Amino acid sequence: MIERLEATLEKYQYLEQELTKTEVLSDIKKTREYSKEMSSLEEIVNCYKKYKKVLADIENTKEMTKDSELGDMAKEELKSLEVEKERLDGELEILLIPKDPNDEKNVIVEIRGAAGGDEANIFAGDLFRMYTRYAEKKGFSYQVYNSIDGSSGGFSQIEFIIKGNGAYSLLKYESGSHRVQRVPVTESNGRLQTSTATVLVMPEADEDTEIEINPNDLRIDIYRSSGCGGQGVNTTDSAVRITHLPTNTVVTCQNERSQIQNKEQAMKVLKSRLYELQEQEKAAKEGNERRSKIGTGDRAEKIRTYNYPQNRVTDHRIGFTTKNLDRVMDGDLEEVISALIQEDQKRKLQGEE
Repeated sequence: MIERLEATLEKYQYLEQELTKTEVLSDIKKTREYSKEMSSLEEIVNCYKKYKKVLADIENTKEMTKDSELGDMAKEELKSLEVEKERLDGELEILLIPKDPNDEKNVIVEIRGAAGGDEANIFAGDLFRMYTRYAEKKGFSYQVYNSIDGSSGGFSQIEFIIKGNGAYSLLKYESGSHRVQRVPVTESNGRLQTSTATVLVMPEADEDTEIEINPNDLRIDIYRSSGCGGQGVNTTDSAVRITHLPTNTVVTCQNERSQIQNKEQAMKVLKSRLYELQEQEKAAKEGNERRSKIGTGDRAEKIRTYNYPQNRVTDHRIGFTTKNLDRVMDGDLEEVISALIQEDQKRKLQGEE
């Protein structure tokens, strides 16, 4: 581990030195690249510096324990330093786990009502509120770019972007089938019903993502918006549907006010979807597991149950249960997401042993 930490420290110091050079600072792309890489190493470097100081302090304190006057005090201090060394050992192990290069990106989230008719659409709306409330609590912003209302409330489909540093690292485990068990408002007999909504989460492709899109491979359709979007949304032909013919990938954007804005947004989403397809193909070709050992990331995989009568949320992938469903549905996802992250780190550490 020490060799890897020393190499990381050397890399950080090299980048730090490079960013003082005029020829680097005059190259915007290189400056951004170096700054981004340096930022990604900063947490490890700071922790390692603390670790090195603790090691040095331990050696000095061991010498002090031989002193007839200061020995007892030094022994107490040594115990405290050994505890801190153990804590930093664990922290560094986790920090050295290879990071997902997409972790710091914004996320695109798609939610669809699935089995259960109107109740599934209502549940899709509940999930949308859960994620957007969570985003707000984290200081993130969100933007809906396409939605189709359910006939009795909620959404048969809603697609939106959550913007914030590290959004993908927190929400990447949410892809899959979410199941709700409750008495629907649409059920006149008061019977418990199980319905599902599917969630798909993907990183938003940024300007550094290398995805080439040939304009000749696109079919662009313009039509009248039907979703929410403010006054005038239904009075002009502003909605845009873009089909990427080679992959048959379809993206719709209708919630911006103008056709130009909708087209720009649709192209950003298309780039993200094609990037996601590229990553899936790469993972399949290399025989790697998709994204993480926790789940497959497939929309069809059953990942979580929300049981209203018992106020219970259960994540089936890691056997995690909380009796705080009401708080979870209000966007208090911290407990669930922390459990997923910790289990993911644990499995990755075991995989490296």
